[in-house]
Amino acid sequence: MEGSPRRTALRRLRGDRGAIAGLALFAAIVVFVLAAPLWANHVADTGPNATHTTEKVEVDGEPREVVSVEGTPVGPLWLGAGGKFFLGADGRLGRDEMVRLMYGGRTSLFIALTASLIATLSALALALLAGYFRGWVDAVISFLLDVIWGFPVLLLGIALGTALAVGGLDLGPISISAGSVWIPTLIGGFVFASYIARPLRGEVLALREQEFVKAAVAAGASPWRVMLRELLPNLWPTAIVLFTVNVANMMLLEAGLSFLGAGVQAPDASWGTMIAGGFELIFSSPLLMILPSTLIFLTVLSLNLIGDGLGAALNPRSRATIEAHTGRFEPKREAA
Repeated sequence: MEGSPRRTALRRLRGDRGAIAGLALFAAIVVFVLAAPLWANHVADTGPNATHTTEKVEVDGEPREVVSVEGTPVGPLWLGAGGKFFLGADGRLGRDEMVRLMYGGRTSLFIALTASLIATLSALALALLAGYFRGWVDAVISFLLDVIWGFPVLLLGIALGTALAVGGLDLGPISISAGSVWIPTLIGGFVFASYIARPLRGEVLALREQEFVKAAVAAGASPWRVMLRELLPNLWPTAIVLFTVNVANMMLLEAGLSFLGAGVQAPDASWGTMIAGGFELIFSSPLLMILPSTLIFLTVLSLNLIGDGLGAALNPRSRATIEAHTGRFEPKREAA
């Protein structure tokens, strides 16, 4: 069992310093955002949407306005106020920047992870159906994927986000209010599904001609059994890599949509909405924009390192990369 594929992949992953660094960085970010309630309740003593516009905070024994009469928020106080306004206040409403940064990260990560999971699972289903049955089933699914593929991700996301931000989503038994975080989540799952389904469909077409699939069909296995028991296990390595990289792409899409007002809606915090709010005060309080931007950068960097490491560990001859802006999937072959 020492030479099993799972143990071999784990050994390769442990030996990849970039992937380990990415895992450590992403784990630190996850711990940071999960600690939001602890920090808010026991240190900052405020919530992410609580305003302190006209209040004062005591800093080293001296009272200071949270927001000045000119509308300038207080800067980072670090531990001068016992942890309150550790990173200052956000804009003219006087909300605690540290608290909103932590809660905003929870929202951004939830949207990115859930949307990527939706996109990956739906892509697996579409790829299996199209690649195995071929014929008219493949033609219909491929046409739909091509239609989605033809739109730039951000433009399609903005169009859908703007439409759903007004009236929400009411589709039969599914009813989602306009301000729900499920709106950008479902948009992300929809627009990225084709970018994952196309390369997976190609793998299914290749696997369908392998001897173990033909043997299963000859033994009387039904199409569903062949897809679930023979084909699906062989798709997981690629699907896991694409899922990881797609989380990073979804982080950027959520930030873009929220910045443009087509994603997370006020007063809910996400790193995208915080960048939008900080942009208004970029000259007087640049940290309000720099902090969430830096966290997005570090999250995307960590996920790309993890995805690259997983690609090398699960398939040492190929490093799978996906480019969100073009939807191009390119296997990079290593030199023998």
